[in-house]
Amino acid sequence: YFLVGSNPAETKYRVLKIDRTEPKDLVIIDDKHVYTQQEVRELLGRLDLGNRTKMGQKGSSGLSRAVSAFGIVGFVRFLEGYYIVLITKRRKMADIGGHAIYKIEDTNMIYIPNDSVRVSHPDEARYLRIFQNVDLSSNFYFSYSYDLSHSLQYNLTVLRMPLETLKTETTQTRQESFDIFEDEGLSTQGGSGVFGICSKPYEKYVWNAKLLEAVRTAVHRDWLLYIIHGFCGQSKLLIYGRPIYVTLIARRSSKFAGTRFLKRGANCEGDVANEVETEQILYDASVMSFSAGSYSSYVQVRGSVPLYWSQDISTMMPKPPITLDQADPYAHVAGLHFDQMLQRFGSPIIILNLVKEREKRKHERILSEELVAAVTYLNQFLPPEHAIIYIPWDMAKYTKSKLCNVLDRLNVIAESVVKKTGFFVNRPDSYCSILRPDEKWNELGGCVVSTGRLQTGVLRTNCVDCLDRTNTAQFMVGKCALAYQLYSLGLIDKPNLQFDTDAVRLFEELYEDHGDTLSLQYGGSQLVHRVKTYRKIAPWTQHSKDIMQTLSRYYSNAFSDADRQDSINLFLGVFKPAEGKPHLWELPTDFYLHHKNTLSLSQTRQSYTYWWTTGVLKHLPLPFDEVTCAENKRKLTVKKFHKYEEEIDIHNEFFRPYELSSFDETFCLAMTNSTRDFMPKNVGIDPSPFTVRKPDETGKSVLGNKNNREETVLQRKTAASAPPPPSEEAVSSSSEDDSGSDKEDEGAVSQRSTPVKVTDTGDNTKITENVVQSTKDVYGVNLSNIPSEDDLAIYARFVQLGQSQHKQDKGSQQFCSKHPLDKVINLIPISSFSQDNIYEVQPPRTDRKSIEIFHAHIQAGRGNMQPLGRDDFLMYREYIRNRYM
Repeated sequence: YFLVGSNPAETKYRVLKIDRTEPKDLVIIDDKHVYTQQEVRELLGRLDLGNRTKMGQKGSSGLSRAVSAFGIVGFVRFLEGYYIVLITKRRKMADIGGHAIYKIEDTNMIYIPNDSVRVSHPDEARYLRIFQNVDLSSNFYFSYSYDLSHSLQYNLTVLRMPLETLKTETTQTRQESFDIFEDEGLSTQGGSGVFGICSKPYEKYVWNAKLLEAVRTAVHRDWLLYIIHGFCGQSKLLIYGRPIYVTLIARRSSKFAGTRFLKRGANCEGDVANEVETEQILYDASVMSFSAGSYSSYVQVRGSVPLYWSQDISTMMPKPPITLDQADPYAHVAGLHFDQMLQRFGSPIIILNLVKEREKRKHERILSEELVAAVTYLNQFLPPEHAIIYIPWDMAKYTKSKLCNVLDRLNVIAESVVKKTGFFVNRPDSYCSILRPDEKWNELGGCVVSTGRLQTGVLRTNCVDCLDRTNTAQFMVGKCALAYQLYSLGLIDKPNLQFDTDAVRLFEELYEDHGDTLSLQYGGSQLVHRVKTYRKIAPWTQHSKDIMQTLSRYYSNAFSDADRQDSINLFLGVFKPAEGKPHLWELPTDFYLHHKNTLSLSQTRQSYTYWWTTGVLKHLPLPFDEVTCAENKRKLTVKKFHKYEEEIDIHNEFFRPYELSSFDETFCLAMTNSTRDFMPKNVGIDPSPFTVRKPDETGKSVLGNKNNREETVLQRKTAASAPPPPSEEAVSSSSEDDSGSDKEDEGAVSQRSTPVKVTDTGDNTKITENVVQSTKDVYGVNLSNIPSEDDLAIYARFVQLGQSQHKQDKGSQQFCSKHPLDKVINLIPISSFSQDNIYEVQPPRTDRKSIEIFHAHIQAGRGNMQPLGRDDFLMYREYIRNRYM
C-alpha cells in the first residue's frame, strides 16, 4: 500500500509505503520528504507504470485507489496480521481560536497483508468483532492543530514560553530533526522564520496511544493523530451582536476505563474509574488569534472514590452492597491519585463528596469514612497551605427536604471553590474592573501573572456513580465560574448570573448534553436526575422518563456491560491476544489486567510519608506540568517555520479560501445560538442574554411544536452538539493511487446536502401566528404611518438604479428624469469601472433657519445655552399649566 497524505490546501504531501508481504509484522517506510503536488503526481505515475509493466497488464492500471480518509486512528494486530484503522467521515463540532475540532463519524478497517501470505486463525474473526464493538463514531474527537489532551491553560502557557528558552532548545532539535529537507530549506531563508512548539500529548486522555505505538518512532509526527473520548459541544452567546463562544470539552481517562459496576474505585497505579476532566472555554469569537484574542477556561474533575472497592452484580439487586477489597492503612492508592492531580493541576485539591452520610443500613457511608481517613492521613505530611480540602455534603438528604434549596447550597459551595482555585484568562484585568471594583473579584484566588490569571488547583467531585448528582454539582460550579469568566472579559458588570436567563439556559443545555453523553458511556443510560429535577420545576411527565432511564441503566448493567468491557480492554491494549495464552472471553475476570502489581512485584516502593513526586511541592501552588524545568522541556519539540507558511496561517486554516463554501454548511451559523434558540421572539426592549425571563418564555417554546422540540433534543443527544452541518465525505488525505487533488479522475466527489426543515401540516397555522407579530412587539415602536410620496419616489429611484447598474455604459451614464427630485439629489458614478454601484451623493440644501437650530443644538451640548425669547417663556408656561395644574 502507498499512503499519500496532504495538508488541507493540498500543496504539501508526504508518502508512506506499507509492506504487504509480511504476514505478521508491520513494515512501514517513510521517505522523510515533503512533496509538491507536481512531484507526488510524478511519483505515483512512475509507481503506476512500474507495477503495470511487471504484471504485464496493458489495459488496467498498476495502482488503484482503495480508500480516501481524513486520518489514521492506528494499527492493530490480533492473531494474524495488522489492520489499519482510518477515519472516513468527520463532522466539525467546535472551533477554538480558528482550530477546528472534529468528531469521528465513520471509520474503515483494512487488512494489510496480501491474501497470498495470509496465515488464517479460527479466532481472528471473533477478536475483530469484539474490537469493532467500540463504536468509534460515538463521541471520539480529534484536531489536526490543537492538542485536545491538554487544557487551554497548558497550551497557552507553553506557547508563551520565552524565546531565549526556545533558542537553547532549538540547537538540539535541529540536530535531531526528523526531516532534514525542512531544515535545509529554512537555513537559506535567514531570519524569516518563526518558532513553533509541539508538546507531547497527555497520554492519560489519549485513547489510541496503544494503536499508534507500533509506528510512533517510524513515521513523521504529522502522521500521528491523537483522539480523545468523552464530549465536545459549543454554543454561541450573542451579547448585543458580539459573538462569545462557550465550549465544553470532557476528556475521559483511558486508564482503568470501563463500565459502571465492572469498574469501581481505583487500580494500583492511582487511576480511578469514570475519571473525566471537564473544561469550559469562553472566548470572544470576533478575534480568533490566541495572541490577540481574549480566552478564558475553567477545569474541574469527576472520578470514583480513590479506594480499593467494588460492587458484586451477581446478586441481581438494583443497589449491590459496597465492599472494600483491600485494606490500605497508609492510603497508598489515594496518595498516588492525588499526586497525579498535584502534578497536573497544582494546589489546592478540593474534594466535594456527595455520597449519603445518614443511612438506615450502612451502604454509601462506607466510602465516606474510608475517604476521610485517607485524606486525614495524607494531609499530615503536606504543608498546611497546600493541604487537600475535603467538603462532605449529603445531596440526597437535602433533596428530600422541603425546607432546603439544593441549588442555593450548591451555589455557596461553588463560590467558595472558585474563589480558592481561580480560573485561567489570557488577558490582564480589564480597566472596567479597576474603575468599578467588585468585592468578590478582589477575593479571587489562583495565580495572577503579567499576562492574566492562572487556575491553580481543581475541584474533584464524586458521588457513588459520578453521574447524576455529580453533573448537577459540576453545573453549579461551572455556572459560577462562567460569571467570573464573563466579568473578566468585560462583558458583565458583576460576577453573578441568574437562573432563567438566556445565557444560563444555553449553558444548562450544554451541561445536560454533557451529562447524558458521559452517563451513556459509563452507565448505559441518560441522566436520571437533571438540574430541573433539583430545582423542582421539572414537568410531571419527567417522572415516567426517569423510571425508563433507571430501567434502561439496570438492563445495560446486567446484560451488556461485560461485552462492552471486553471491547474496551481490547481497544486500549489492556489485553493483547497471543498464541498459547487464554483468550479474552475465557478470562473469569479482568482484575489482573488492570492491577499490574498482582502479576509482578514493583522494584520501587513509595514512601509512606513523602507520597508525592519529587519537585512537585517546590512549585506549588502552580502545577508541576506547567513550570519551566528540564524535565518538562524534554516533552517539547521546537520547530522553525517560514513566516508565511500555510501551517501557521490561521486565516487559511479557518476561512479556507481554496474551498467553495456554502452558508448551509458553515459551522458557526449552524451552532446553537442564544438569540435564535433561547431569546423570546417578542422581545424588542431588552435583548440582553442576562435578563431574567419567565420560565415558559424562551425561543424554543415560541417556535415549533412539542414533537419538533423533542426531535431536536434527541438529535442533540446523539450528535452531542447543536444541529451541525452535514458530515463531510472523505476527500482523500490517504490514498493508494492518487493524491486527492485530481478531482477529474475521482468518481464520487463530496456530495453535500442541504438540511431541510420538516413540520407537520396541522401546526402550520400555529407557527405562522407566532412568527408574524406586530411591529410594536418586535421593535417597540408602532410604524403605522405610510411613507410620504417624496420618500417613495426616492426609493423607486434607488430601485431603478440597482436594476439598471449593469446596463449602463461608462461613457453614456446620464440620468434623465422629469421628476422634481432630480434637482435635489445628483448621483454621479465615482468608480472608474462601468459596472459598479457605488455613487457619490450630493446632500440637499437646507434653509438658514434649520442651520441655526442645528448650531444651537450643538452649542447646548457643549454647555453654551442660547438666551430664551418671549415665545420660549410662553411655551414653557403653557407646558407647566397643562402638566401640573
